[in-house]
Amino acid sequence: MSKTNKNKSPGHKLTFGQRAADNLTHFCGTWTFIIALLIFIIIWIGLNITMWIYRWDPYPFILLNFCLSCLAAIQSPIILMSQNREEERARIKAERDYMVNRKAEREVENMQKDLDEIKNLIRQIKK
Repeated sequence: MSKTNKNKSPGHKLTFGQRAADNLTHFCGTWTFIIALLIFIIIWIGLNITMWIYRWDPYPFILLNFCLSCLAAIQSPIILMSQNREEERARIKAERDYMVNRKAEREVENMQKDLDEIKNLIRQIKK
């Protein structure tokens, strides 16, 4: 089932890429991801230090460094896409807030005019 964007018109569905970017950003910002990545790195280094015959990535762990660089290179633009979507949602919310504030301002102005008219009528009655 596809998620809908609350800030777009009803029925507007998020694309696969938008959902994937949001999900990846949500997951990568958790302690679960950080701890899992640290465990993976520790296991990688531990296996390569302790295995004397079949070390696939001996010290200084160039392959591990390459994998982490690729992870960062792929993850960064995806997180930026999700942040751009969040910024768009914030912009739309700010526009809505502005419109509500403008409407409230007009209503207050109308009430002030009505109060001024009532004051004038009371003054005329007192005379």
